[in-house]
Amino acid sequence: MRARNLAVVLTAAVAVYLVLLAGRGVELIRAGGPAPTLLGVGVLLLPLLGVWLLVSTWRSGAAIQRLSRRLAEEGGLPDVSGLPRRPSGRVDKAAAEEWFEQRKAELEADPDNWRHWYRLAYAYDIAGDRRRARATMRKAIELEAAERAQR
Repeated sequence: MRARNLAVVLTAAVAVYLVLLAGRGVELIRAGGPAPTLLGVGVLLLPLLGVWLLVSTWRSGAAIQRLSRRLAEEGGLPDVSGLPRRPSGRVDKAAAEEWFEQRKAELEADPDNWRHWYRLAYAYDIAGDRRRARATMRKAIELEAAERAQR
């Protein structure tokens, strides 16, 4: 809950910034002349991009939460509490790699199961590979949506 509250506060701050930025774009367009008008249009594109990023991030977060809740209900959430940790609190690299290999083997045995994709994404995350974690989680979201559509 604490993370969500922080996300809401940060989203509100970004929204205020985007509104102020849009206002500057409108002011540039109203100034007249070709250069200020072109700059104003360019500045107005930035808030549109920002809104798209905010919406896509929140949608992704909501989808991941939905998968998380389903796995929790099924008793299948990944548990790394028993893995050794470094002083920083991160999972030990060797332990994370071993845990990752186990999740990878599960996925290879049943590649159409979104639960295995979710767990593999989590394994990528604890191994520190955020880019692959996001891509793998997107696959889990797609498979879970397809499963819901079939019901």
